Amino acid sequence: MIKHLTLAFLFISITLSAQLKSPAEFLGYEVGTEFSRHADVVRYFEHVAANSSMVTYDTYGKTNERRPLTYAVISTEQNIANIEQIRKDNLINAGLENGSASPQTAIVWLSYNVHGNEASSTEAAMSTLYTLITEKQAWLQNTVVIIDPCVNPDGRDRYANWYNQAKATPYNAKQAAYEHNEPWPGGRPNHYLFDLNRDWAWATQVETQQRLKIYNQWMPHIHVDFHEQGINEPYYFAPAAEPFHEIISPFQREFQTEVGKNHAKYFDAEGWLFFTRERFDLLYPSYGDTYPTFMGAIGMTYEQAGHGRAGLGINTDEGFELTLVDRVAHHTTTGLSTVEMGSKNAAKLNTEFKKFFQNDDLKYKSYVLKGHPDKLQALGELLDKHNIKYGIKSSGTVNGFNYSDHKNGSLTATNALVVSTNQPKGKMVKVLMEPDAVLTEPLTYDITAWSIPHAYGLEAVATTGLISTDKELSAYTVNNVASPNAAGYLVSWGSMYDAQFLAELLQEDIRVRFTEKDLKFGGKDFGKGSLVITKSDNRTNENFNNTIVEIANKHNRQLYASNTSFGDTRTDFGSPDVKLINKQRIAMLRGNGVSSLNYGAIWHFFEQQLHYPVTSIDTDDFRVSTLSSFDVLVMPNGWYSSLKDDTMNDLKTWIQRGGKIIAIGSAMNTFAGKDGFDLKSNKADEEKGVDQDDKKENKGNLTPYDQRERSSVKDLITGSIYKIKIDPSHPMAFGYGDAYYSLKLGSSSFSFLENGYNVGYIETPTSVSGFSGDDAKNKLTNSLVFGEARMGSGSIIYMVDDVLFRSFWENGKLFFVNSIFFVNNNKFTL
Repeated sequence: MIKHLTLAFLFISITLSAQLKSPAEFLGYEVGTEFSRHADVVRYFEHVAANSSMVTYDTYGKTNERRPLTYAVISTEQNIANIEQIRKDNLINAGLENGSASPQTAIVWLSYNVHGNEASSTEAAMSTLYTLITEKQAWLQNTVVIIDPCVNPDGRDRYANWYNQAKATPYNAKQAAYEHNEPWPGGRPNHYLFDLNRDWAWATQVETQQRLKIYNQWMPHIHVDFHEQGINEPYYFAPAAEPFHEIISPFQREFQTEVGKNHAKYFDAEGWLFFTRERFDLLYPSYGDTYPTFMGAIGMTYEQAGHGRAGLGINTDEGFELTLVDRVAHHTTTGLSTVEMGSKNAAKLNTEFKKFFQNDDLKYKSYVLKGHPDKLQALGELLDKHNIKYGIKSSGTVNGFNYSDHKNGSLTATNALVVSTNQPKGKMVKVLMEPDAVLTEPLTYDITAWSIPHAYGLEAVATTGLISTDKELSAYTVNNVASPNAAGYLVSWGSMYDAQFLAELLQEDIRVRFTEKDLKFGGKDFGKGSLVITKSDNRTNENFNNTIVEIANKHNRQLYASNTSFGDTRTDFGSPDVKLINKQRIAMLRGNGVSSLNYGAIWHFFEQQLHYPVTSIDTDDFRVSTLSSFDVLVMPNGWYSSLKDDTMNDLKTWIQRGGKIIAIGSAMNTFAGKDGFDLKSNKADEEKGVDQDDKKENKGNLTPYDQRERSSVKDLITGSIYKIKIDPSHPMAFGYGDAYYSLKLGSSSFSFLENGYNVGYIETPTSVSGFSGDDAKNKLTNSLVFGEARMGSGSIIYMVDDVLFRSFWENGKLFFVNSIFFVNNNKFTL
């Protein structure tokens, strides 16, 4: 039998060799001696698929810049012919489809180049594909390999095109050379400058949204995410570092170790250095290793030395040259070794995969969420992206852990959304919904809190008993009709859907007002922030009524047509507290000194969520005189050292004339302690209660060398959720109650504004989820979170916490919209 198999493989190899080209033959250069453009990689995969019955190659979507997103399926000719049944049997095995199956085929998914400037992995994808079908066919007898050669084509081409233009010929290996220093924003992120390796669970980006559709159709047993790290670290592979999330099974832990040992065998044979069990943990659910892990796979990250600095070759600090050829060889080796381990353990992988989806031992059986219908709709859309089942409970009361009180309590569950763990993806439900993840190690690679109920601003109870539902969440539709005799229309304010409606009205030149007082018309209550669209303001618009109705129906916004502008209470349409909304002209800084991630999140928010124009201005080109044609300047998180005293004085003049600045995160440091901006940093020692006499006695840090990192945790907040007090009467907080759960990413602390408005603030720090070191937490005592400082006719809005972080903290986005359109809504005057 072995002889026959050998002859068969030999025949396949001879047949392939007559038609199939290696990457070097097809591209015209050896892999690793050039950076291949994405189009060339696609053409090579198309060539292989056209000349091998062992490979299919398909497109699963397009990027924002219209580059194809692709994947190849590789196995034996017989398996490829039966591939749909193999795929379906795997889903049946996990309980995701009905039927009976006992699959024995391993499914291994290899994802390359999620970070565009970690560019060796796409080159390795071509080498891995070719080697599998020409040399490693035996492994494919019981294994299907899926290769996504480039998860982030826009970022990769940004890097590759820049490097190909910038490099010397021959390349220069000196670290100081221009080719080793990418310009802002670098090739790491996608078009909107998002880190796609933090987007798996939140699926805010088109690349992720389209990839998840395919991923959930396959649900692989092993998933590898190929990366690069600093030039002086050799190579990292599994097993991962602590903390491991508690739902990770013993088998998933053990198999990572077995995979690592197999890699080590090959690396030791070549004399290649590596490390394991350090830095890269398995807690945060939105990574390319954790998301697959929480979906039952063996999810792993592999990190090769290099990153965007390495180019084709660079001198490391250890005195040797790291080449792209080396990097490709290392990634190819671990990729092949992973497939080998999948093939050797195919039966065990299938058995353990099935076990993973049995969820009887989870503490909480149901999560019951209640709140604004728009927020429930948004949550339903997120769950749909992951094929997680949920339903609606029409009535009743449920008891369990109450997220608002952070203790056992009850919730009236009328029209509440219920998502339960008695489904195959129940463990992912637990991860996304859990009140507070168990943390075995505070030194983590990312945030330690992400609880969906808080992120979406919903009341919630987690129950130990299963809660039944009696209907589905249906997309509500409205059918407004024009009321030509109405004095105007009113729309309540409370969600991003309302914000999108307002944005389109303004762009259609509909004049809109908002109320700073509670209104009542026709017996119906409208809270602060509600929109008032009057016939009087739009009397020159002949199509006013039809335009309003058309836009409202498009956005499913319920209009209330009032036949009179005379309010039931003392506030009428013409009240000074019912203010006209300016069609804001918005500028935003980008470039050197600005966080590309925060800038990208804001850019994406304007273009893909709010659908309202914004003008980006590079920091190198910024002049205050440019702001004469803008009403609002957004300063993303960053360090604005270029804003010197004369520039700050000019900014003050612009603000005093009615301009508005929105400063986010570290951008606030630009104004802290400067005259007129009403902003001061909290003094760390005073906030921590350090006695100043004791401080004078301090003789230095006596912490031992090997405990320094551990001791630093007292000063860290690694993405923790805090309960914030809110002033709901201020326009920045319209649509909110008197409390808000904020995701804190650090311990930056600013004093309460003395003359301005403290809209969101912390008196006694209360963390409800995630890790906070004691000193960092104490530093937040009596600290500002959101505020407005007036300066003449204008304002500066301070946002210590980033409400648009990774675009997943849905409940924070209205603060940003309110800041643009409601807060001190003056039009800038020359």
